[in-house]
Amino acid sequence: MGAQKWVLAPCAVLLLLQLASASHVIHRSLEAEAASPSIPPSIVSPLLRTGYHFQPPMNWINDPNGPLYYMGWYHLFYQYNPKGAVWGNIIWAHSVSRDLINWIALEPAIKPSIPTDMYGVWSGSATILPDGTPAMLYTGIDRPNINYQIQNIALAKNKSDPLLREWVKPGYNPIAVPEPGMNATQFRDPTTAWYIDGHWRMLVGGLKDGRRGVAHVYRSRDFKTWKRAKHPLHSALTGMWECPDFFPVHEAGVQNGLETSQFAAKYVLKNSLDLTRYDYYTVGTYNNKTDRYVPDDANGDYRRLQYDYGNFYASKTFYDPAKQRRVLFGWANESDSVPHDKAKGWAGIQAIPRKIWLDPSGKQLVQWPVEEVEKLRAKPVSVANKVVKPGQNFEVTGLQSYQSDVEVSFEVSSLEKAEPFDPAFSNDAQKLCGMKGADVKGGVGPFGLWVLASANLAEKTAVFFRVFKDGYGKPVVLMCSDPTKSSLTSDLYKPTFAGFVETDISSGKISLRSLIDRSVVESFGAGGKTCILSRVYPSMAIGQNAHLYVFNNGETDIKVSHLTAWEMKKPLMNGA
Repeated sequence: MGAQKWVLAPCAVLLLLQLASASHVIHRSLEAEAASPSIPPSIVSPLLRTGYHFQPPMNWINDPNGPLYYMGWYHLFYQYNPKGAVWGNIIWAHSVSRDLINWIALEPAIKPSIPTDMYGVWSGSATILPDGTPAMLYTGIDRPNINYQIQNIALAKNKSDPLLREWVKPGYNPIAVPEPGMNATQFRDPTTAWYIDGHWRMLVGGLKDGRRGVAHVYRSRDFKTWKRAKHPLHSALTGMWECPDFFPVHEAGVQNGLETSQFAAKYVLKNSLDLTRYDYYTVGTYNNKTDRYVPDDANGDYRRLQYDYGNFYASKTFYDPAKQRRVLFGWANESDSVPHDKAKGWAGIQAIPRKIWLDPSGKQLVQWPVEEVEKLRAKPVSVANKVVKPGQNFEVTGLQSYQSDVEVSFEVSSLEKAEPFDPAFSNDAQKLCGMKGADVKGGVGPFGLWVLASANLAEKTAVFFRVFKDGYGKPVVLMCSDPTKSSLTSDLYKPTFAGFVETDISSGKISLRSLIDRSVVESFGAGGKTCILSRVYPSMAIGQNAHLYVFNNGETDIKVSHLTAWEMKKPLMNGA
């Protein structure tokens, strides 16, 4: 088919659309291209494209880059292939929003154009300079056939333009290059810079001796000339640290965020591990005199907390001064095959933006969908004080649940029948969930939701809790997302995802929120202490054929003290 332009729908921001019509060229039409005989028809159904999660109309996306708030607009840049639904030809695409929910596509922001990025413009971060100019620090590839990685800067050409439509690359690029002894193919993804004691600092992820992940520190007085510190901010024997992020947090329990240059008692250091494809973080202290970071938990680099225990990677945070919060973006890849993606013509989404803050315990972060997503809530259905007996389930009816937001509060009648917890699984919740999935009967649980389920339950994705007791009688709460029966289609990656929930369930109470959006289920346990995102592709439970159930496969009564499910409207999404 001939090349087409992205077409943006009419909306209240018509003037903006006239100023910044999108120009990404695509090479196939999602609706018009017939599936090949080996591709199940359901895979290319438009009803499996997400309705309210961020994505462009076509083609491949991955890491979120340089999110920021500027002159009334939220900006999201992201890795994008304008020529197809697989990784390659990567540029920085650019979309803007007033509310983090409705998005408008602009011209691409950064493309390969100078010697220091001619063969790739990879991930990076945004920093606002003292004069108000937004700056992007990013990784460039400067030679063919080898991923030799160097760090560059791009500056907003016109800081009076709230849409930041043009970017220039100054002549002093590159600003950081691999030094002798450094692994030049594992040196990337600069962070947002912070300013303390007369110097700017930024981190660049790296790998030392083939197995030690490092966060290199670079310092500068003028944001032009940068010098690497002798020691990294922190390192650990974990493998390559991609997409590092480093930011201060308020004291425990305070939900407001901090700007990156504000000094604080506690910091979060996050890294994306290429070996596992998960995002891990620690909470700790930062010494700005020595530029060293120390996790509070001495074993935190190995007994690792995750932002999300599911399909969530390469995340990036930014400080939102409009609402004094720190907001997290993360990429969710597809779980179908490359031939499927080519047939669909698209691959990858961004998770719903999340507000993050330090839990009252001070030991972990709490995450919750930004409040703006609630603007999409439409028709509600509620259930209250309904007891679900062992082995029973009930359907939540009266709404189209394939694009919905579900909040439910459970009460467990007793913890007496909780199964003994095997400490061998203390650091492997995912393996435990794989052994004790939603259909494996237990004592206290599994109980939770079957979402994107067919009427006969041949297809269903389970999001659930299961309670164990350790050797001291203390409850251990496991949260799982089990998509093993999510589709009758073969050739899909359908792993169970799981994490433990640090919550006091001695009262018997625990909550769950699931954002269901056609081919993604994004869940938040115990008010956002444990989060799991799964990609699923039903072959039967699509659109109006999708059902929602509450189930209990334990031996203990579970009461749904309150459940509300809302149908979700579709926002403006980059013209799709």
